[in-house]
Amino acid sequence: MTTSTDLAAVRYLVDDVAAAIDFYTGHFGFTLHTDAAPAFADVVRGPLRLLLSGPASSGARATPAELAGPGGNRIHLLVADLDAEIARLRGAGVDFRSDPVSGPGGRQVLIADPAGNLIELFQPAAQRPGS
Repeated sequence: MTTSTDLAAVRYLVDDVAAAIDFYTGHFGFTLHTDAAPAFADVVRGPLRLLLSGPASSGARATPAELAGPGGNRIHLLVADLDAEIARLRGAGVDFRSDPVSGPGGRQVLIADPAGNLIELFQPAAQRPGS
């Protein structure tokens, strides 16, 4: 059994914990670990524990006001087929924050959760033969 100390944790400040739970479990395969909504919840995907802290949570209350909104930090989720994920998520009405971008390491697109926190979907470049 995996314990919380076995996981890497990221805290996102959200304005609606229930909406964040639905978003991450419904679109990205996270499972609900703890539900103390409306203050707090955490969801897990593999070794990532995403802490969803609502305005009444201790995590949000401890955050200085100038840092309390969604920021430029983001989680990075690997996908096998970026175009298929984009089509699936557009069909579900997910808010995209960028067009797909290509680079030497692969392709990526940014989307936002209901509170505006960023999520990067990343499809690694195909490995070249012999590399």
